[in-house]
Amino acid sequence: MQISRNKLQNTLINIGLSEKEAQVYMASMSLGPSSIAGISSASGIKRTTVYSIFEELRRKGLMREEIKGWKTLFVAESPEKLENIVEQMRKEVKINMPEFTAMFNLHSSGAFIKYYEGIESIKGVYNGLLQEIKAHEDYSIIGDTKQWLDQDPEFFLDFAKKRAKLNINIRNLMQESEVARERKAMEKNFNEKIKIMPQDYKLTTNMVIIPHKVVINQLTPPILAMVIENDSIVNMNREMFEMIWKSIPD
Repeated sequence: MQISRNKLQNTLINIGLSEKEAQVYMASMSLGPSSIAGISSASGIKRTTVYSIFEELRRKGLMREEIKGWKTLFVAESPEKLENIVEQMRKEVKINMPEFTAMFNLHSSGAFIKYYEGIESIKGVYNGLLQEIKAHEDYSIIGDTKQWLDQDPEFFLDFAKKRAKLNINIRNLMQESEVARERKAMEKNFNEKIKIMPQDYKLTTNMVIIPHKVVINQLTPPILAMVIENDSIVNMNREMFEMIWKSIPD
């Protein structure tokens, strides 16, 4: 029985509970509705400490209070609630995976080219651009706006609206399409200057150039993005953008 309890306690610790939190939660499960004194005795933890641990377990959704008569009892929630903690951990890892991957790539190989696969990772790359760029800096885009939006219409339209609120210089070279013409008519709403390229331009990527970084987002399967952080390459792509921009009349 002791081996089983140790195994269960280690499982609780592995999903993020402290050792004392695991002891209090297991004591509460074995006792049922109980007083702080009862939990303290069963867990071997001081009563004053049990109070603070209870608050943390309640915040995590693992314990609650019950009032019976004049008594306040402390109750462990169903162990099924533990799955909520694991799911939240999984979501946080997934959300932060682009940053973890970028950090790993940067320090493991010294590479200045980083690759991201899957729409969730790519959305993280774009959100990072809004955090990185500073006021009055250039944000230059060249690509097929329709395909770019189609990756996740709700996210990328909201992204464009957030970008419009920044005090930055947005210029957008769009592949000719009905969506591009509609955006051109509303360019002031998105705080950007738009030029539409001739119909013979056929792009399958969306490229963003900001100071010190180029992002190339492949718009056809497999959906992926390449982030380049090298001043020479950034400058070369910026010059190419300027040449195309100047070649297209307003």
